Amino acid sequence: MSNTDEKLMQSALKLAARGIGSVEPNPAVGCIIVKAGQVVGKGWHKKFGGPHAEINALEDCRNLGVKPDGAEMYVTLEPCCHQGKTGPCTDAVLAAGVAKVVVAAIDPSPHANGKGIEQLRNASIEVQVGVCEPEAKLLNAPFFKFVTTGRPWVVLKWAQSIDGKVAYSQKGDEQQWISNELSRADAHRLRRRVGAIVVGVNTIIADNPLLTPRPSKSKKPIRIVLDRSLRVPLTSRLLRTTKSGQVYVCTGEVAAGANPNVVERITKKGAEVLACPDGQSNLQFLLNELGKRGIQQVLVEGGPKVLASFLKEGLADEVCVYIASKILGSSGAVAISEATSELTTGIGLIHVDIKCFGNDVRVTGLTEAPLD
Repeated sequence: MSNTDEKLMQSALKLAARGIGSVEPNPAVGCIIVKAGQVVGKGWHKKFGGPHAEINALEDCRNLGVKPDGAEMYVTLEPCCHQGKTGPCTDAVLAAGVAKVVVAAIDPSPHANGKGIEQLRNASIEVQVGVCEPEAKLLNAPFFKFVTTGRPWVVLKWAQSIDGKVAYSQKGDEQQWISNELSRADAHRLRRRVGAIVVGVNTIIADNPLLTPRPSKSKKPIRIVLDRSLRVPLTSRLLRTTKSGQVYVCTGEVAAGANPNVVERITKKGAEVLACPDGQSNLQFLLNELGKRGIQQVLVEGGPKVLASFLKEGLADEVCVYIASKILGSSGAVAISEATSELTTGIGLIHVDIKCFGNDVRVTGLTEAPLD
């Protein structure tokens, strides 16, 4: 791998990152076309259902008045060779007369898994694989996990004060935010990235949230309540807005069997009741059910006990914490440390990123290395 190859692939990875939040459940992919040592085309997958990165890069090349025949293409994920919402990218690459394709990572999906690379090589196109592969897998870690395990990527998100409080003490119906507007806007971007949002029933009772991304940009994550005893209020905004997006109530098999009238009322509201078999972890059960439904990423928004439960069972892949420049003291409700005090071992984060949103600080990191 030459320094030039690495620099060009890094540029393609930066392009790919622009699609995060818009392309899911597809992977984020970037592409750069080089001819005679000059970059003549750039593209990335911009929107789910839209043209893939290779198609956009070839179009950019032609818009600049350059024919892509004989060019080299740098793409962050193996070009697809199957018919999906769009046509096979390998066909477009062959038709364009590209001479060489440099690929960061192989797509492990059953319909791909080297088939696109094989097709290109069979057509006498030189293919190089593995340039910036770790970075490419990290960029699409949720996609790689889902494709290889069938289970969704789990993100834990919460906002807290400097002294670890996750909410103000209740004062009537007054809504008080810990984080600022910039942080909340970023949290809505995170909601648009995922396929499902999970909270506990106590959050529904206390805050009555909608759990929708705003603005939605046509994204409608499934909204899920963990509710072992079926206490979710039938008048909650969640159950009043089932036409705006699917709602699941995850409960226990015993509770569902003992309260058939409540289950019927919930389902009449348009929600689906998922009953976890007695003796099983409701979190493991939920993730397995979501995996069967093709949900690749899940955002867990708390409260503290729910967040701690995911950590305790080793189910969290990513953590996103907004730390407000506030010390709440006795005006704060629950400290996150109270909920996590039952953890017997500490959890370290890798690939940590720190970003400021006004006076707030966002800390993100992964709980383990992405899949090899």
